[in-house]
Amino acid sequence: MNPLKSITGTIISGFVLAIIIMFLLGATGTANPWEFWVWLHVLVGIAWIGLLYYFNFVQVPAVATALADSDGPGPAGINKYVAPRALLWFRWAALATWLTGALALEAMHATEGSGFVAAFALQDGYQPIGVGAWLGTIMLFNVWVLIWPNQKKILGLDGQQHDADTIAKSKTVALMASRTNTLLSIPMILGMTAQGHGLPF
Repeated sequence: MNPLKSITGTIISGFVLAIIIMFLLGATGTANPWEFWVWLHVLVGIAWIGLLYYFNFVQVPAVATALADSDGPGPAGINKYVAPRALLWFRWAALATWLTGALALEAMHATEGSGFVAAFALQDGYQPIGVGAWLGTIMLFNVWVLIWPNQKKILGLDGQQHDADTIAKSKTVALMASRTNTLLSIPMILGMTAQGHGLPF
């Protein structure tokens, strides 16, 4: 049985390979919760931001092109089959990214108190990652409060009928929130990487 024939088999195989690599590189016998949560945070974060970039760089322009092409198949296939599945992974990956990030903040804190609080309070030694955490929190808010509720109206996933004006307003809100998240993702990633590597200058 080839595990690459299913997404579940592929993911499980990836984790198995990662565990093998951990042991091959010399397990210390001591748990490292900071690396564990950072690893998961980066993994689910790639899914979240990857889908954010997919929506902004691929799907939105493709739907606009499909709408303008009178001889083409139109955007119905994307809106009916692709968008709902992509939005499912998008919103839950956003939540998983935030939660694993919060757990990573706690695990990195070596002194008394809370790493989560230290980061969000921008305490000494936590400013870069704290700024990244704040930006990520704003982005999570945008996903669940602005993007997802409006996408449900646009795609008809809320079980209600909406007039053209409501759908047009929902499209504007969802697009602006998504573009805001794309903008914020750039300094957010800087804040995350700068915590361990320092700012570029």
